[in-house]
Amino acid sequence: MFHSLSGNDLALFISVFLACAVEAVEAVTIILAAGTSRDWRSTFQGVISGLVVLASLIVVLGPSIDKLPKSTLRLTVGGLLLVFGMQWLRKAILRASGFKALHDEEKIFRDEVEEASKQAKVSRFAVSDWYAFTLSFKGVLLEGLEVVFIVVTFGIIQKGSNPQAFSLAVWAATIAVVIVTIAGFAIHKPLSRVPENTMKFVVGTLLTSFGIFWGAEGAGAEWPHKDLSLLAIIPFVFLVSVGLIEILKVRKARNLPVRKLNLPTFSEPSKDASLVVRWIGGFLFFWYDFIIGDDWRVAAGIVIGFFVTHAAGVSAWWIMPVVVGAMLSFTLHEATRPAKVAA
Repeated sequence: MFHSLSGNDLALFISVFLACAVEAVEAVTIILAAGTSRDWRSTFQGVISGLVVLASLIVVLGPSIDKLPKSTLRLTVGGLLLVFGMQWLRKAILRASGFKALHDEEKIFRDEVEEASKQAKVSRFAVSDWYAFTLSFKGVLLEGLEVVFIVVTFGIIQKGSNPQAFSLAVWAATIAVVIVTIAGFAIHKPLSRVPENTMKFVVGTLLTSFGIFWGAEGAGAEWPHKDLSLLAIIPFVFLVSVGLIEILKVRKARNLPVRKLNLPTFSEPSKDASLVVRWIGGFLFFWYDFIIGDDWRVAAGIVIGFFVTHAAGVSAWWIMPVVVGAMLSFTLHEATRPAKVAA
């Protein structure tokens, strides 16, 4: 099936592969920390339980998503990919410009091990170490949900114009997860040498580009050259991002204190709350963080952009690239704006 890949097929495969590889690295780091510092049997029980829940979600939600009208599906998925991709791109730009520490899986591994070693060993049901089970279960489920989201959205949304799109997405995700898992357990340590920050920059660029393309189509716009327009959108997003990195590097070189943002957001429930409250609060926190991210104004700007595109009609394909460039510039400017220093 791989001998006749078109340019768009290759872009889809690379996007899904890299995105899923990043999520797999983070999941494997958590699993290794749980198993190494606690109990491997309970850890694997958590992994299997997480995979069962993910498989159930695919079986239940997959057919329902596929039945949505094409325009609604493209608009929804385009919007989610835009918010999701811009979160990755925003963080990658901040790291590349020096405003945010580089993502260090080895440090994350050490922190997870240190935290896990402090917890008491409690047995529940058929699980001998409940903390190891919970840690691996959450790691697989949360990172796996992002993998499922990427595979389902990329696969289903292009299935109408490309029958092999879903198969390509599944293969890309499977290969990425298998490679990362084998590598992680073979060397028995976090994949600290994987250029994860570079991968996140590339994935953020690709997800944002596909989100612009599908979101604008779902809002009623028509791209001048159909799918070939992606060959212009991807370089546009890349060049905007590189330009912002260079601008922020200049700002960083001034060595001025950065203003702290106080954006309204959900927070995880306190450990003193009841079990039900913690589960519900944790569930809402995950989805808010997954969909909205660090700056809710980015999501709001994307929604407004879709409304304007829909109102302007089929020739308004150019609006969403402008909106994305403007919102990305705005949120990065706000995140790195120098604080006022008292005289």
